[in-house]
Amino acid sequence: MNSPQAAARLLAMALVADGNYALSELKALDRLDAARQLGLPPQELKAVIETFCEDLLLGAQGAWHGSSQIDPDTRQQLLDEVTDRALRSVIVALCVAVVEADGHLADGETAMLDGLTRAWRQRPGPQGQHEGAAP
Repeated sequence: MNSPQAAARLLAMALVADGNYALSELKALDRLDAARQLGLPPQELKAVIETFCEDLLLGAQGAWHGSSQIDPDTRQQLLDEVTDRALRSVIVALCVAVVEADGHLADGETAMLDGLTRAWRQRPGPQGQHEGAAP
């Protein structure tokens, strides 16, 4: 709960919301120092993203068209792993920056951001600072 890895999985979900991720989106993560903001070493952030994407491809049997393919129960489980409001704010800001990085906001990216913010408005978490958060 509220782990840097849980936050990174949500960031990965934003990365592949439109079916793939662009180099500009990965560069945005580096530019924003996303790993540090989530409390992870850069290599671990990359590993979490790669593992998440591999798991999605396996589940989709190689035909991946975006994070809208994630079944609702799995998506909710991923969202429920982060309850801390401060961490949620960091995740939302990073997700917005990532989906805007390639200069095109795809339908899948809009749907992912809307779903993320809607779910967390309906289930507000406790206020507080998470362990890996940047001050």
